[in-house]
Formats: sequence, C-alpha cells, structure tokens
Amino acid sequence: MSSIRTNVAAMTALQTLTQTNKELEQTQNRISTGYRVSTASDNAAYWSIATTMRSDNKALATVRDALGLGKATVDVAYTALEKSIDVVTEIKAKLVAAREPGVDRGKIQSEINELQNQLQSIATSASFSGENWLSVDSSAAGYNSTKTVVASFTRTGNSVSIGTISININNIKLFDGNAAASGILDKDRALASAGTFTVATLDISGLTDAAADLQDLEAIISGVDAAITEMTTAASDLGAGKKRIEMQDDFISALMDAIDRGVSQLVDADMNAESTRLKALQTQQQLGVQALSIANASSQTILSLFR
Repeated sequence: MSSIRTNVAAMTALQTLTQTNKELEQTQNRISTGYRVSTASDNAAYWSIATTMRSDNKALATVRDALGLGKATVDVAYTALEKSIDVVTEIKAKLVAAREPGVDRGKIQSEINELQNQLQSIATSASFSGENWLSVDSSAAGYNSTKTVVASFTRTGNSVSIGTISININNIKLFDGNAAASGILDKDRALASAGTFTVATLDISGLTDAAADLQDLEAIISGVDAAITEMTTAASDLGAGKKRIEMQDDFISALMDAIDRGVSQLVDADMNAESTRLKALQTQQQLGVQALSIANASSQTILSLFR
C-alpha cells in the first residue's frame, strides 16, 4: 500500500542510516584514540581492570625509582668499603714491617696515621642522599640498624602490600659514634697485655723490641687482619644485596612490560581491523543516503496518478 502519511521505506532507510552513522562514529573514535575501550561505557569490566592495572604500573614505576636509589646507596657503601680494605691492608703491611727489630716505629706510625685519617675520610664521605651506612651513631634518636629498600608492589584482591629488601648495617659499619664504639675499625680489640686497641687509633710508636711489646705488636697485626676479614665479609654481604636489588629491578621492568601488554590486549584497538571497518561503514553510509533519497522520492510518484 502506498501512503502519503507514512513512508515505511523511508523510515526503514533512516533507521539503517542512523545505525550506520553511530557505528561509524564509534569506529572513528577508536581510530583517533587508539582504544577499543576508552570509557567505562564501552566495556565496564575491561575499563575497570585496565584502569587498576595502569595505576599499579605507576606504583611499580615508583618502585623502580626506589630500587635505583637503593642500588646507588649500596654501591656507594660497597665502593667505600672496598677502598677501606685496601687502606687497612696497607696498614697491616706497615705493621708487619714494624715487627722487624731495630726499625724506626715512629716513622712507620706517621705513615699509619695518614692511613687512619684516610679511613675516616672514606667512611665519612660514603654518603648518598643523606644515607651513610659506614659511619653511624647507633645512640642517635631514631637510629635503625636495618635499612630497607622498597622492592615490590603487590595486589591481592582489593588489598595491596609493599615488599622490601633488608640490609643490616650492624655488620658493615666501620665507625660508630656511640659511647661503646662498635664499628669494625673503632671497636676495642685485645692486646697481648691487659690493654686494648682499635684499628682507627692504634699507635706503635712507643713499642720497643722487648718481648712484651713484640707480643702486643703481633696482637695488633692479628687484630688488623681480623678487621680485614670482617670488612671482606661485609663487602660480600653488600655485593649480594646489590645483586639482589639489580635482579629485582630487572624483574620489575619485565613485569611492567607484561602488564602493559595485558592492558593492551584488553583495551587497545586493532588498527588494521578498524581501518577496514571504517571503509565498509563509509560505503554503507553512502548507500544508506541513496536508499533514503529513493524512499523519499517514491512518494512523489503518487502525484502522477492525479494528473
């Protein structure tokens, strides 16, 4: 039936054209943004997951910064400790030379004094971003012998947790400013006689070739050698900690890339598919316009019946 009040063909063509225009707009938006899911209305579940994971990735980026800071702090301490071992080894060599009867121990002590000053300088300078792990004061308020480096950010359901790597500096400190000095270089070590000495302040200038003095000198050599062993162990611990931090840094980097890939699978648009779809929709739009034009023109043929 032909009607001048209701053009069914035009209504159908208009609905089809409207739907095509809506799909075309959606495809153009995907191409312009690069996202298949750019808002919650596109896909609430995927948008929610992607938003959460992007937030977590930013937290992981901060974790990487913290790992970099921790790695630098450990590296500074390790470098200073390594140089200190060289200096203490030189002190031991001077002491062994001083064991020879008849040598001028006063002149040897002058050289040892300079090496001791160098040790103090190295320990004091081993600071990064306000952190010094070799020269400390354990009696200071707020002192904590366990240093932590932020190493991970973990989400379990709706709860999150922060993981850390711990380093105990009690085993690596060279100088401790507390009353009972307990650093490797400033703690008391026993002499053969009733006295004590420290690597940082030992003085052999007053020792003679007397048997008791030579026993004390040998005790000093043994004590300095023990300090070198302790420093070597401390350097090994720091090296292991540094390696752990580097491995965690590599893992966090790989994890961030994996999260980016996962989010991409959820929300990124396939540009090849979308460009093909755009071309098809543009063709459908042109055909829809022509169909609507034909449908609107069909009612004009009724006029010929009245001529």
